[in-house]
Amino acid sequence: MSSSDTPIRVMLVADPGVAARRIRKIEAAFTAEAREVLADDVTVEIETRSVRISPDGTLDIKALGELDAEHLDADAVLMLTEVPRHDEGRPLVAELFAESRTAIISYPTLGIWATKRRIQEIFMDCLLQLLPDSHGPLQQKYAQRWTQWTPTEGNGRHRLFARSGTGDLRTILGMTVANDPFRTAPKLSGALAGAAAVGAFGIFYFSIWQMADALSTARLLSIGVTAILSMVVWLILTNRLWDKPTSRDLARVVWLYNGSTVLTLLIAVSVLYATLVVTILIGALVVIDPDFLADLIGNEISFFNYLDIAWLSAAMGVVAGAVGSTFDSSMDIRRITHGQRESQRRYSEEELG
Repeated sequence: MSSSDTPIRVMLVADPGVAARRIRKIEAAFTAEAREVLADDVTVEIETRSVRISPDGTLDIKALGELDAEHLDADAVLMLTEVPRHDEGRPLVAELFAESRTAIISYPTLGIWATKRRIQEIFMDCLLQLLPDSHGPLQQKYAQRWTQWTPTEGNGRHRLFARSGTGDLRTILGMTVANDPFRTAPKLSGALAGAAAVGAFGIFYFSIWQMADALSTARLLSIGVTAILSMVVWLILTNRLWDKPTSRDLARVVWLYNGSTVLTLLIAVSVLYATLVVTILIGALVVIDPDFLADLIGNEISFFNYLDIAWLSAAMGVVAGAVGSTFDSSMDIRRITHGQRESQRRYSEEELG
């Protein structure tokens, strides 16, 4: 631990949602580590706020300057944003602004393994570089193997780029995690209600039992996949979730937005499908008598016969659930995607003028 006569105050700022939850989870551990490395009198404070986005899809750096002005007594301001950042064709993990003692860390560029430890290490790396004293040996401790710092001549800015050639894939996965797809499924209540109502017919209709028994496993799987994809396409089209680039410069970022939207909905609809399969399976086991089912299909009955019935019924239900999704709040569904959330905090040309 280094000694210091002056207390060190660190501000942690996060976008609302996943970023804010991650910040709060690392607060205690980050504070303890900062005190161990720097001084006993390090204090850490947390603030939740969104930074506006310029028409070109980048974070408004002027707004970050205002953030620094609000915390003049802070020795460092570390912001975790859910905005995916790119520069020079590479994912930008973090960026330091020495004059304003501010660092921006992009949560999506950390990928699917954005663990509490990884976020904490990147925060410590940024903090040590923002403080006036040299902490070279300590910075090596927090360096990530898949990243590399690049200084920008003359303006006191340092950028941390992802080294890996799979940076875009890591960013899409990180954006999907930030979309919180497992919390998305409950927002599809209308779709779930419609899917459950239609899927329940599979428990009572003999023809569905016979069809499920006649279909091969491969065909049943393909039916399920087709049902999931159909609902994803329906949700994207009816809620206008597909973003279009307004300029060539934004094409790459918009591609990331659309990729994370598709992946988020695939996960959410798959969760809905799995829920239906389990629910219908339980209902079928309770309602359908094994001997009656055996007489009807002319074969011995096993657990897999019931699973086939539940799988096929759930596929029918998901297709019907696409129609039911029209009764869900369009705004709720749109908010699950990065592009739609960011459009809500985007400056218009008139506001900037």
